[in-house]
Amino acid sequence: MNVPADLLYTKDHEWLRVEGNTGYVGVTDFAQGELGDIVFVEIETGGESLNIEEVFGTIEAVKTVSDMFMPVSGEILEVNPALEESPDVVNKDPYGKGWMVKIKITNPSELNDLLSAEKYSALL
Repeated sequence: MNVPADLLYTKDHEWLRVEGNTGYVGVTDFAQGELGDIVFVEIETGGESLNIEEVFGTIEAVKTVSDMFMPVSGEILEVNPALEESPDVVNKDPYGKGWMVKIKITNPSELNDLLSAEKYSALL
């Protein structure tokens, strides 16, 4: 299982790549593997400011639908346009082209509560 060392993780299997005061959020390789073939991603929170652990969208696989949670508080700047045409990109490249949203991080102190790759791997 792939757990890149340069990302931060949540117990809910989301990841966050921090670039200054912005970040990219997606679901982990473990999550996409558990979900199975992803057929639809719904994110209608573009432009909204959400608090940590608030639901920002849903991900639908053949066998289930799961909520996706904000790893930190932030404003959703962009929703990945590739998800509309090819939601299976999340299965193929969860840490790259399969990102969900780009956010402006509004409370950087919350980053301290996220898990390192080592701690996330220990959860699995």
